[in-house]
Amino acid sequence: MAAETARKFEELEAQAQRLMAVFIKAGYEAVAPAIIQPADVFLDVIGESLRARTYVFTDPDGSELCLRPDLTVPTCRLHLERHPEANVQARYCYNGPAFRYQPAGASAAHPREFRQAGIECFGETRREEAEVEVLSLILQAVRAAGLESFGLRIGDLGLFHALLDAIEMPERWRGRLRHQFWRPDAFREELTRLMRNPADAISDLPAGLMSKLDPTDPDKSETAVAEFLEEQGIELIGARSVREITEGLLSAAADAAAEPLSPDAAAIIEGYLAITAPAQSAADQLNALMKERRVDIEPALEKFRKRLQLLIDSGIDPALIEFSAEFGRNLEYYTGFVFEIVVPKLGKGSPIAGGGRYDGLLKAVGAPEQVPAVGSAIHTERLLSVVNGGEA
Repeated sequence: MAAETARKFEELEAQAQRLMAVFIKAGYEAVAPAIIQPADVFLDVIGESLRARTYVFTDPDGSELCLRPDLTVPTCRLHLERHPEANVQARYCYNGPAFRYQPAGASAAHPREFRQAGIECFGETRREEAEVEVLSLILQAVRAAGLESFGLRIGDLGLFHALLDAIEMPERWRGRLRHQFWRPDAFREELTRLMRNPADAISDLPAGLMSKLDPTDPDKSETAVAEFLEEQGIELIGARSVREITEGLLSAAADAAAEPLSPDAAAIIEGYLAITAPAQSAADQLNALMKERRVDIEPALEKFRKRLQLLIDSGIDPALIEFSAEFGRNLEYYTGFVFEIVVPKLGKGSPIAGGGRYDGLLKAVGAPEQVPAVGSAIHTERLLSVVNGGEA
């Protein structure tokens, strides 16, 4: 990250005060989660893509640590330190640095070190209302910082999950399609693969290793995979774990004995993912597609319609809202409604802010059960640049 001028530092600090003032006035408690975090917690929950971009190191006593790549997981950990049973509603806000390796090289829009100002809402059972609360507050904050013109892009992983549940296929295929959803090219490759000859699933895999895998004994299979990797001199650095590799191999072995995905099922999924439209129009298109294909996901559609109406009732101009069925953000802990605030000069690859629902994250971090949770973070350098007339 390039050294900041004193003027830019002062502008960022003044902007942060305006953003935090909006959050605090709305009843969100200001917190400052630790910058250095346990690596294992992060690497288990953030997903494969961001995992490879996280700065991981070992301190002198052998503990594996990381520089936080976002502030949501540290805020979850902070909440659980206060409330180990995660049975207390809480609303937090924060402002501070995060760190990510940039494979294409660091730039003004995508620096290795950047600031996030955001909010997290834990334990609110009125789900759609909480989602609208968070999004409305983020919009209020960026407007208070001087952002006047923007677009709002939304998606709904709940719709996508409901669609997969309504289509006949093995549960492991649903899991793989959900896993690849954040990577459109990989998702379409996976969908195509599921339609091919099942034997193709293991044709390129080492036969000796595959013969040692036992689907009834995952631990034994994991040991076999670990021994194979060691024999081949393959080192795992920040990518998939041995357990994840083993699960993938066992899944491939099961696929070799399965019937391929039907063309009709693939066509339903592709038809859904093709829907990108103004949100009100998208609701009609989704309803029409499901009726045409005789697929029932009405409970999920009803939640979508309810949330959209709540957004409009909160004063958000529906003309600003674009729905994209294939939009899911790039953090794999999201489970439902997702959104990004975008401006034309930066494009969709560099949103000003983003967030959504992540009901499984607190449990993954240590809560005894799932907790309703929704939050959002603002990329403050991008916001400041756009407000000042730059392009970040």
